[in-house]
Amino acid sequence: MEISEQDFTAAIARGEQIRQGGYAVAVDYDAHQRRLVVELSNGVTVMVPVHLLEGLAEAQDSDLAEIEITPAGLGLHWPKLDADVYVPALMQGVFGTKRWIAAQLGASGGKASTPAKASAARANGAKGGRPRKHA
Repeated sequence: MEISEQDFTAAIARGEQIRQGGYAVAVDYDAHQRRLVVELSNGVTVMVPVHLLEGLAEAQDSDLAEIEITPAGLGLHWPKLDADVYVPALMQGVFGTKRWIAAQLGASGGKASTPAKASAARANGAKGGRPRKHA
């Protein structure tokens, strides 16, 4: 795929516009509190527990400690994990892909225990539980 000079110039301009909102200048992994600490160009420091970030929740501290900032400062990369985080999304509270976030919400919703859910489970249990699937 060939990129025109006009497309290239437009992409550079979009990147610079995104960078105006802040970009990573330093990053550290706090193993004691298991959180990512990102210092931005605008003076803001963002701290996020790694269990909230897609691809990082189950990682070892030694793997999490090795972090690279992309040249534009808009991305963070963990070479040992082959994981990436987009800094502008991190600043907006987006910690993973839509699919991953939906799975996290579904898992937490399934764990919810309310009086109505407990009552329905008891009623279903009294009926013999879930009906068997017939082929």
